Amino acid sequence: MEHVAEALDRAHAHALTWLESLDTRDIPARAGIEAVADRLGRTLPEGPTPADQVVDLLATACAPGLTGMPSGRFFGFVIGGTHPAALGADWLTSAWDQNAGLRAVTPAHSAVEELTGDWLVDLLDLPGGTTVGFPTGGTMANFTGLTAARDEVLRRAGWDLAARGLAGSPGVRVLVGADRHDTVDLTLRYLGLGQPELVSADRQGRLDPAALAAAFDSGDGRPTIVVLQAGNLHSGAFDPFAEAIPLAHEHGAWVHVDGAFGLFAAATPAYRHLVEGYDEADSWSTDAHKTLNVPYDCGVIAVRDPAALRSAMGMQGAYLIRDDTGEPFEKVPELSRRGRAFPVWAVLRALGRQGVAELVERMAGHAARFAEGIAAIPGAEVLHEVVFTQVTASFGGDERTERVVRRMLADGTAWTSGSRWQGRSVLRISVSNWSTTDDDVERTLAALRRAALD
Repeated sequence: MEHVAEALDRAHAHALTWLESLDTRDIPARAGIEAVADRLGRTLPEGPTPADQVVDLLATACAPGLTGMPSGRFFGFVIGGTHPAALGADWLTSAWDQNAGLRAVTPAHSAVEELTGDWLVDLLDLPGGTTVGFPTGGTMANFTGLTAARDEVLRRAGWDLAARGLAGSPGVRVLVGADRHDTVDLTLRYLGLGQPELVSADRQGRLDPAALAAAFDSGDGRPTIVVLQAGNLHSGAFDPFAEAIPLAHEHGAWVHVDGAFGLFAAATPAYRHLVEGYDEADSWSTDAHKTLNVPYDCGVIAVRDPAALRSAMGMQGAYLIRDDTGEPFEKVPELSRRGRAFPVWAVLRALGRQGVAELVERMAGHAARFAEGIAAIPGAEVLHEVVFTQVTASFGGDERTERVVRRMLADGTAWTSGSRWQGRSVLRISVSNWSTTDDDVERTLAALRRAALD
């Protein structure tokens, strides 16, 4: 235990130094890959090194190569920061070292996972009886939900996928808005379903219900999945759930909602209108490290039909200690996994219902202020209605916009990402960190004004 205590003491000291630096440091890393590798030492030692010295070396060598992602001024991707309660719980998760796949073996995590799932169903106003699992992230949450969808629509068509495989099956048709997130395509590739059929979207990135109806009318009768989104990557827009979901169900389709960051609009009355009707879907995915601000490696999948999820994800093994009520591993792709529900429970317990609502409203409020400030910069244009936490802007042409993106990274005050949207180079701001303040927004806007000067 002496060696454990020494290593943890050093890790604690380095962690506090890092976190205390975030308010004043430049957001981009100061050292590149080769420099960090040189500092670490490129040759594997012949003998052992004390654990506390290993921690010291790792921290000091990596510090210059760290990006200030937990900072309130990191707006490059929708990745959030780590809430203090979640950070503490995540440290305990590593120390407890529980393999959270079986109820009987890990009763503490099983209790937390089931309670946390119930809280999320309640908080997000999902149907009673919905089951919740915790895969690695948003991509694998989509994978899990769409696996259940694929297997179930084929079962309804009389095809036992588990026994017969995909070859020779009726096939599965997947309809998705043209302005979807690319991880939907990636997930379908993992599932052997190929490219989806794209349904036209409006200028905000929202799927067009009339185009969805036309796609059904021109269909070939194959089992169908419809993927909708809660929160467009660039505009933050939400698909019209109240129109699209009943239409899909009329044609026997399974509806999956990709809500990587936008699902939590349901947690506050101020933005719940954005998800009106989404509770009629069949599955929903989100990523807890985004809007909810827990550490990475923590997606959330919710499925209305628990049997469909368990059938798709479950496995048999004589060595497994089974519980008749079902097992955590039957809700995610992984058998061995860390206790991901611990930090999610910690954030929900720390914030409560009101705190989650205030968190979402604060993020959306910062996005609105960004839109207002950018619109006041000569030559700048916000390219969409700012309805949630995303802001995408042009600065008067691709060349100038790309120059602003480069200047922002060189400035170091904040991280804002470049992208392409609707055929244009854009600068994108994603507000998803619990610690972002009004001052962070104003400092970033001042840097944007400097970067936009010709």
